[in-house]
Amino acid sequence: MAQPLCLWLVVSGGWVSRWSPAQRYASRFDDMLDAGFTVIPVHHGSAPRYRVPEAYADVSRAIRHIKLHAGQHGIDPDRIGVTGGSAGGHLSLMLGMDSDAGINGDRDEVMRNSNDVAAIVAYFPPVDLREITGPNDRFPALDFEPAKAAAISPILHADPTDPPTLLIHGDADELVDISNSVDMQAEFEKQHITSEFVTIPGAGHGFRGEDATQAAALRLDWFKRYLL
Repeated sequence: MAQPLCLWLVVSGGWVSRWSPAQRYASRFDDMLDAGFTVIPVHHGSAPRYRVPEAYADVSRAIRHIKLHAGQHGIDPDRIGVTGGSAGGHLSLMLGMDSDAGINGDRDEVMRNSNDVAAIVAYFPPVDLREITGPNDRFPALDFEPAKAAAISPILHADPTDPPTLLIHGDADELVDISNSVDMQAEFEKQHITSEFVTIPGAGHGFRGEDATQAAALRLDWFKRYLL
């Protein structure tokens, strides 16, 4: 049987995606590798050259590419899970909330494949970009036309067909307020989407130590539950 795939969107923060050796990823996801998952890090075009819409277009295309070549990699295209933190969490949610079955008739073979995923785990994700889009010295990826913000705000795209999603957020997060996950979970419940929301007391932005261990265990359990 083909292996399930956990796709990690590699986003260091602020929609900036930095390359690292495969060995580093392996050490950070050894629990998932030991459980039989294939882990594929995906990099997207980064700020300041590229903005959030381009970053999402990149990761969306990456899913389509992986599905097109699933047989070569020995993975099941119908059991792809996606995870990420902060901006990576935002992009993970967008993949789940804004998927399609592929673009029939497109001249690009990649685009004729679906970009849907089977499960999501998002750490401390921003979910509504309408409030933060515009000139931004710290996060230049947010400097794009405000009219495009709704199209890449996952909270506006949730519907009952969306995949099972786990949100994990610290209540001491000073960068992406926990209200983002609170509001997203409320929307999931409204749309009758299978979901859970876990608060880690005292955790800030970027889990470390015991907080990171707890979040990783929750992530692994979620993917085992919905992908295996």
